Order: sequence, then structure tokens, then C-alpha cells
Amino acid sequence: MASENFDSAAPMAASVKILIAGGFGVGKTTMVGSISEIAPLRTEELITELSAGVDDLRGVEGKTTTTVALDFGRITIDANLVLYLFGTPGQDRFWFLWDELARGALGAVVLADTRRLDGSFAAIDFFERRGVAFTVAVNCFEGAPLYTPAEVRDALDLDDRIPVLLCDARDRGSCKNVLMTLVEYLIDRAATAGVR
Repeated sequence: MASENFDSAAPMAASVKILIAGGFGVGKTTMVGSISEIAPLRTEELITELSAGVDDLRGVEGKTTTTVALDFGRITIDANLVLYLFGTPGQDRFWFLWDELARGALGAVVLADTRRLDGSFAAIDFFERRGVAFTVAVNCFEGAPLYTPAEVRDALDLDDRIPVLLCDARDRGSCKNVLMTLVEYLIDRAATAGVR
């Protein structure tokens, strides 16, 4: 009987929508691709001369592709929790998509690049205005200035409770650490909100 099979099925894992956000060229597509247990969905297109004067390529002059809608991936944390990852486009001209991508998101990772740290302010402001909890993960690019998480926190004028950590978006273990830090932060926020 079908009902017997359904009744004996294991409970479904909770699914959580997480955004991977930040400025242009900070490593969002790389992070989603590094951590996803499925082949990630990517909407990358070649950067052409038509974007000259429209997109700020300062600091990422060698970049040849760009995300025009979103990146999508999935990671199972354990039998009870699955994270669905949505990488946002970084250029200003695609920011209209962020509102739709943020709908239903439980939290976000703001990926930052110390060579262009000012590119993080818009993403931080976006999540603060919407009340979406976030962590800041500094993608440590080769040759980029290296700062401590405390120095990055001060430069971005972040609340002491917001986690800031260093990462390598190419490394699965580093990306998993970022996501686990975010999940722990979300749990702590929920517990603190329940106490009030």
C-alpha cells in the first residue's frame, strides 16, 4: 500500500535558503561551485566591450565572464538540514534581481574582497535594511592585502555580533566553515529572540 510506504518514510530534512552575495568579482560563483554537492546552475555570460563604462572592472580586469541572473547549488549539512544556495549577480545593473532572490532567505553570506572592500557596503546595507541575518566572509585573493577579521569589522563598521571570517572560495572546507558559521549565527539569533 502506498500509505504504508509514506508512513514509514524518514522525516524530510529542513531546507533553508541562503544567499551568497557581494560585489562584482568577489568569488560568489566560485564559492557556490566549490561547496555544492550537485552540479551548480550558473547563468554566466562573456563580458564584452558593451559593458565598458557600465561595469566597474577595477581590480578584476582579467575577469572574462559574469553572472547575469543567479548561481544555484545545494549542500546537505546533515540528515536534518539542507542548504539551498543562491549566488547573486554582482553588477549594479542586475541588482533588481536581489529582491526576488532574497525572498524567503533565512540568511546570507556577504563575500568581500579586501582590494575593493567598499564594494561590500551595498550588500551589507541591503541585508540590514531587510532584517536578513548575514556573515561577512573575506575571500583571500592571492596578492590582496590581508587583514584580520577585527580590522575588516572596523572598516565595514559592523556590529560585534556579526561573524566576520577569512576564507578561500575555491576551497570546499573553507566554504563549509563559512556556511556552518552562518548556521550557528542563525541558531544563536533565534535562541536570543526567543528569550526576549
